[in-house]
Amino acid sequence: MNNEFSTFDLNIACVLVVLKYEIIDLDRTNPKKIRFIFKRQRGIEQVINDYFDDKIELPAQTLFNTQKLLKN
Repeated sequence: MNNEFSTFDLNIACVLVVLKYEIIDLDRTNPKKIRFIFKRQRGIEQVINDYFDDKIELPAQTLFNTQKLLKN
């Protein structure tokens, strides 16, 4: 099993960070977008499925602050 999960999707990355999933690297080889690399932890696939099914509820201020942090 792969020990990493990666995404170019800033919104998914924000959700995972807010939910305390460990971000282990940022791949900046593409100058137009960043690939966020997370440690594959228990439940990460379910969180991603819940995100796409619109089942995630998070504190808005925490989510937006995390988005600002990841953009920088």
